[in-house]
Amino acid sequence: MNSVTKKTSTVKKEYGFSYVELVFVIAILALLAAVATPYLEKNIQRKKELELKQSLREIRIAIDEYKAASDQGKIKKSIGDSGYPHHLENLVIGVEDVTDPQKKKLRFLRRLPIDPMYPKNQHLSSNDEINPADTWGKRSYASDAENPREGDDVYDVYSLSSDVGLNGVAYVQW
Repeated sequence: MNSVTKKTSTVKKEYGFSYVELVFVIAILALLAAVATPYLEKNIQRKKELELKQSLREIRIAIDEYKAASDQGKIKKSIGDSGYPHHLENLVIGVEDVTDPQKKKLRFLRRLPIDPMYPKNQHLSSNDEINPADTWGKRSYASDAENPREGDDVYDVYSLSSDVGLNGVAYVQW
């Protein structure tokens, strides 16, 4: 038999995926991404809420320590002063300890945290820096808890965000 006359059928195997298989895989990946996205968004919000709680606690403790130092006579205050700091920056900058012969400063915070819920896009261009004290709402000692407003001192801080937390409470009420 001659190799020319002999007809052999050779089947050529092709490797790869068909168009239908690729579309099916992409559809499955899109479905998984659609399911995972809300979870990731909630996880990011949960982390920001945890940061908000920690920042509020840190600032409030520093305000209370300032008031305690004022009540102990370590901070000079005028008649009629509440004993609370006049500005949030005083917690970082420090105030002179009048009981110390060397007049060292009392500092209550290393740095003032920024409100993680602060609506950055509304107030700033991309090149502006945020003053951390401007990201917080401030309540003076003379104002009501239901209607907080700024005054001569800083008795408490709150978030300026109008959003509601995962627990159903507005951030402004935390």
